[in-house]
Amino acid sequence: MLILLAAVTNVFFGFRSKIEMKRIPNESQVYQVLKKNIVEPGGYVCNPPLTPVGVFPLDEPVFNIRYSGMGHEATAQELVVQLTAAVITMTIAAWMPSVTAIRILASHARRVFFFTVIGLLLAVFSDPAKFGIGGLPWRSALLLAANDFISWTLAGLVVAQWIATPRHAAPVS
Repeated sequence: MLILLAAVTNVFFGFRSKIEMKRIPNESQVYQVLKKNIVEPGGYVCNPPLTPVGVFPLDEPVFNIRYSGMGHEATAQELVVQLTAAVITMTIAAWMPSVTAIRILASHARRVFFFTVIGLLLAVFSDPAKFGIGGLPWRSALLLAANDFISWTLAGLVVAQWIATPRHAAPVS
């Protein structure tokens, strides 16, 4: 169920790809320059030329370029990796309640809150880190963080529904 929810939001609606993969107007020209100059996988930053006094101009853009070293032939392999990562993540999410305090698991609302907090922590510490020089604009980083937060909240709803309240747990008021 969780993998289906993630696939719907990220694959069918293309939420992440609309934020992280925008088209370049003169793509073929830019592609030829990049292909000629970036030959090894890695992350690259393209700065504006230095001013006559040897500093970067303040109001000029900085570009971030990522090259994985693979082309479209690796699409199926990438999909398998992403699905495997999703299955592992959801397995860990389903396992986490087994090592969680009974008090947290004692009510449906607390189980949902447990996963929502995990999502909030991931959203705060992972996606905004993609913001910065050569990174995503704040709006995009915050949208990605909101997407992760909502995904973990949905995961919390699903897992909380599937996990029965422990029998030996005392009622929590």
